[in-house]
Amino acid sequence: MNPFTSLCLALLLCVGATATISSRAMAGSEDTEKSIVSLAGPELPDSLVCNNTTVKLVTSGPQKGLSVVYQVTDWPNVFFRPVTGVWDWSGYTGIAVDIYNPETEALSINMRVDNAGADGVNHCNQQGTSVAPGAWTTFRLRFNRGGDTSLWGMRGLPITGPTGGGPTLDMAAIVAFQVFLAKPSRTHTLILNHIRLYGAGSETGGKVVFPFVDRFGQYRNADWPGKLKSEAELKERVRLEAARIKAAPHLPDRDIYGGLADGPKSKATGWFRTEKRDGRWWLVTPTGHLFFSTGIDCVGTGEQTFTAKRESWFEWLPEANDKLSQFVGYGQGAHSMAEPIGGSGKTYSFYGANLYRKFGESWRAGWEQESAGRMRSWGFNTVGNWSDADFIAKVRIPFVATAGISGNIRRIEGGGGYWGKMVDAYAPEFAAVVEASLTPVARKYADDPYCIGYFGDNEIAWEAVEKGTLASPPDQPCRIAEIEMLKQRYTTLDRLNKAWGISAEGWDALRAPDKPNAACQQDLDAFVYQFARRYFETCKAAFKKGAPNQLYLGCRFAWAPKPAVRACADISDVVSFNIYQSSINRADWTGVKDLGKPILIGEFHFGALDRGMFHEGLGPRANQKERAEAYLNYVRSVADCPGFVGCHWFQYIDEPITGRWYDGENYNIGMVDVTDTPYPELIAAATQAHREVYARHAAAKP
Repeated sequence: MNPFTSLCLALLLCVGATATISSRAMAGSEDTEKSIVSLAGPELPDSLVCNNTTVKLVTSGPQKGLSVVYQVTDWPNVFFRPVTGVWDWSGYTGIAVDIYNPETEALSINMRVDNAGADGVNHCNQQGTSVAPGAWTTFRLRFNRGGDTSLWGMRGLPITGPTGGGPTLDMAAIVAFQVFLAKPSRTHTLILNHIRLYGAGSETGGKVVFPFVDRFGQYRNADWPGKLKSEAELKERVRLEAARIKAAPHLPDRDIYGGLADGPKSKATGWFRTEKRDGRWWLVTPTGHLFFSTGIDCVGTGEQTFTAKRESWFEWLPEANDKLSQFVGYGQGAHSMAEPIGGSGKTYSFYGANLYRKFGESWRAGWEQESAGRMRSWGFNTVGNWSDADFIAKVRIPFVATAGISGNIRRIEGGGGYWGKMVDAYAPEFAAVVEASLTPVARKYADDPYCIGYFGDNEIAWEAVEKGTLASPPDQPCRIAEIEMLKQRYTTLDRLNKAWGISAEGWDALRAPDKPNAACQQDLDAFVYQFARRYFETCKAAFKKGAPNQLYLGCRFAWAPKPAVRACADISDVVSFNIYQSSINRADWTGVKDLGKPILIGEFHFGALDRGMFHEGLGPRANQKERAEAYLNYVRSVADCPGFVGCHWFQYIDEPITGRWYDGENYNIGMVDVTDTPYPELIAAATQAHREVYARHAAAKP
């Protein structure tokens, strides 16, 4: 699933948020509070620094507090620091601020807490949330205090909810916190009040009643509408849903691919393709019908959670001779969140067990039939990324495939990367490794007209190319290529030093400055484009060698330097992004018409804490009603942009409440929960969005 300048934004997308958390989730966390900034006036607090913001105190009326106008720039913020020394917050769980949004749409906002040396990735915790329009929202960031040793392997915890993203903080040496926006496209106004610390700074585990997971994989210590109570109830749900799908098997006016059956007819090629029609981009089905891709990622049964050294968490785990022991697995090489077991140990799939309880020995066939029926009935026409290969092969629903570059290849040593270092596109082995990685996957689906196309890689470290290249050793192939480009431009190092405003003592010592001037930035951008074009050309050639008729869908950008996006658009058939925002703002994407290629969104989601989950994921909402509204608004906003050809929800199933085994994510991001029960509010909203999507996109103003 999904760093600041670019690194910062990626980390923001990969951590969770807390907005209007339910009383169940936050019970016990408000037992201690301490105000840390006074906004009562009449003067502004001495600790306040404004960076690309203007502020004033509102001291009367229902919306009292610090009124902040955020300007159009990368990271406008209000920044608070101790007047002297540092803050000691070691006695508290987190920081909270009440925020009023006077605007007419929800707004994404972020908070960061710093130790000395914070740069948006290191020495800080940060979190994002969505603030509802015309209402007050309580935004909480729970400090990463080094983990709760009794509750490990989860990004959100029972009782307290999500933990702020980032490394462990030294709570006795806090130097600043800030409330900021990420690259707003227009000015925004918010009102902040009641900035305080909350909760006792102690382990949460002592407050949790064990076991806290029931036999179905649900939170045991709370109740909510739709919570499963018995296997008999599960069987009844199967019967009721089958009847509902039979009554509404698909949306009207759709062809066999989910395209618009009664719309304008285009050339039928037998394969999916792209077409720009009346200023709007579309996909086109093999039979020539317009197609707007509404998809779900990770349609499968593979959600596993660690049970090793956690046995006391679960009220039930299968005995060795139990028929449900078939869903026991073993995870190896997990994220550091599984440090108590060295990253390896026994796992269990409660989702798989619940499918067996529903369908018996033929659970796999029952799941496939039901899931395919659901997708068609709900109006989804695409099986998204990382979905089950057997499901794809059987259900005859359009799908996307994916492959990543792997193998023995040199990577950019001077650059970072959330998921790993960037491959070096100038490495001598690059083309051979790319072909070995991508071409076999392409061949697998080369004869299948339901295959829309191929993604190559996911959320790779493009930010490493700009400065990581010159930070690498002298023998780094991409560094050698960039130095050659610069020598051709400047001839001598003295001329480059003068143009860049630096004083490098030799070509081997040359580094990109922290704050490049205009000439330097132009050169860096030129190399990023050159590198990216080489990368995309090589990947496209490998895919087309195996499957010449399918589309090359790009690399699923999460952090996207403009030169890399430009190169992708010049080479690929579709440019893809994972965009975790409240909606797609046309103003942010006015330049898409200049790309000359359509855009597909590979991931988005929203979550809430009102149905027994501990983390809302990357699109936090207060409850399932707001979650459903967010889905409807998001898809509408995508359809209203003429450059977009679809969006794919991440993902089909909620992640386990005790964390997926390899990285601890436990987000409420499913169309269905762990008992395979759909969220009715979300499904109703999705069906409505898909029912109107073709008309909206056809009416999108070019």
